[in-house]
Amino acid sequence: MAFHVEGLVAIIVFYLAILAVGIWAAWKTKNTSSEGDRSEAIIVGGRDIGLLVGGFTMTATWVGGGYINGTAEAVYVPDYGLAWAQAPIGYSLSLILGKERLKLIVAFFFAKPMRSKGYVTMLDPFQQLYGKRMGGLLFIPALMGEMFWAAAIFSALGATISVIIDINVNISVIVSALIATMYTLVGGLYSVAYTDVVQLFCIFLGLWISVPFAMSHPAVTDIGLTAVHQVYQAPWLGSINSLDIYTWLDNFFLLTLGGIPWQAYFQRVLSSSSATYAQVLSFLAAFGCLVMAIPAVLIGAIGASTAWNQTEYGIPDPKSKKEADMILPIVLQYLCPVYISFFGLGAVSAAVMSSADSSILSASSMFARNIYQLSFRQNASDREIVWVMRITVLLFGASATAMALLASSVYGLWYLSSDLVYIIIFPQLLCVLFIKGTNTYGAIAGYLFGLVLRITGGEPYLYLQPLIFYPGWYQDDNNLYIQRFPFKTLAMLTSFFTNVIVSYLAKYLFESGTLPPKLDFLDAVVARYSREHMDKATLVKSDNIVLNELAPVNPRHSLTLSSTFTNKEAFNYVDSSPELSNTEDN
Repeated sequence: MAFHVEGLVAIIVFYLAILAVGIWAAWKTKNTSSEGDRSEAIIVGGRDIGLLVGGFTMTATWVGGGYINGTAEAVYVPDYGLAWAQAPIGYSLSLILGKERLKLIVAFFFAKPMRSKGYVTMLDPFQQLYGKRMGGLLFIPALMGEMFWAAAIFSALGATISVIIDINVNISVIVSALIATMYTLVGGLYSVAYTDVVQLFCIFLGLWISVPFAMSHPAVTDIGLTAVHQVYQAPWLGSINSLDIYTWLDNFFLLTLGGIPWQAYFQRVLSSSSATYAQVLSFLAAFGCLVMAIPAVLIGAIGASTAWNQTEYGIPDPKSKKEADMILPIVLQYLCPVYISFFGLGAVSAAVMSSADSSILSASSMFARNIYQLSFRQNASDREIVWVMRITVLLFGASATAMALLASSVYGLWYLSSDLVYIIIFPQLLCVLFIKGTNTYGAIAGYLFGLVLRITGGEPYLYLQPLIFYPGWYQDDNNLYIQRFPFKTLAMLTSFFTNVIVSYLAKYLFESGTLPPKLDFLDAVVARYSREHMDKATLVKSDNIVLNELAPVNPRHSLTLSSTFTNKEAFNYVDSSPELSNTEDN
């Protein structure tokens, strides 16, 4: 494969443009935000991210390199096809069906309460109710999820660049990570949001320009024919066998419900200029996710409809060479003109950076606020928190880059990133927001039960053999044990019900006098005036600290249409919690 100087120049120009936008956003933020709220401006953008920018940045957060590469891979792989490309539908449902039909998950049940109560990160309600210990425990799966996600999409970018312009994979991953980390470091959420606008436009333009050229290649058969008939491989629409229906449902619920409790998502919700805008953003992002998945699906279908022996790629086909995870860059390279493939390369690069920067910023925000500040340094200055965030942005960016060089299947790593969030954090979030009476004892018990059930179920991608063999298991050609039983959903439900049952049991035992108050070592039931309780009060700033999160904000970072970014109804939601009532009384 020849080295393409033009491609290298194109990607350099693209990276410089993205870096320039990120630095400009950081400069604008620095000149418009006060010194006292710098850390909050970095984490939630001063809570004045309006509808237009918010819609772009939330969509770009989900539409990453793993999203488009993984979708194309799933559609292309024989015996799977579109029926198993669940991520676009699953993540869109996690955003939109929550408001329409599927139990009002995000828009009403999550976005509005989280935004209206003025939380700064997703972990805030956990620390408010369960204390800093539980917040630290929940930070672990949240951090691992963000890092797995970033690593998967960095890996996707490295594969794409190496295929199209033939440069070293490690160099392409490292340079891309440095650019994304650099503008995230200097500008925080504002830099991420404004670069997302540019990146989403590049994704849309680059992929849609590439599709017609690839589809018109002489070696490509009509994708309408190959969708339902076997030509070069099984039909790309795919099918779901009766034996695999429970596996399909397990993965579907994992992606749909596991796509909710992510700091990257709630960071956009909490940065919106009103609670109503937070709801609308879910709709916009869900629609954007579906639209952005269409060209990726088409590229996967084109790969499945190509006679590869009639192209420069030759034989065997990508699946036989175990290069199915690179089907998107392979289609761009061998079925499109050179100059068109560079547009596709820009699209993938934009997708990677738009999601990677969000994951890195999310992990850094949770550590700086929920671990460093609220658990260890509650009196830390704003300047100190900002420097902690900058250091952790560098550390987490480097960690994600290192993991990217070890990734195997993009789609597999993508599933793993949702696994931890779905089984551990999602049931805890349900309890902390909507189930009255849960406490730290139940939260810890639910955490441990869910984790144990997940680990003992095995994981083929990590070559982790199961300890519990559920009904329907089988051994594949690689001697790996595959579970057909929906044990992930079982682990999630077990975690949820364990939290509720243990919480109410502990409450009954202590309040009835069956157990003496001194045994309440977690200060979760009867020790109402303990140090731990004061830590929780500090989190919501009820007595001694002004509740900055609920203060009015000024819409100072609009792009256009100033009326779109106003804050007329930021907190019409009336919260009846004692903490907020005390604040209002004072």
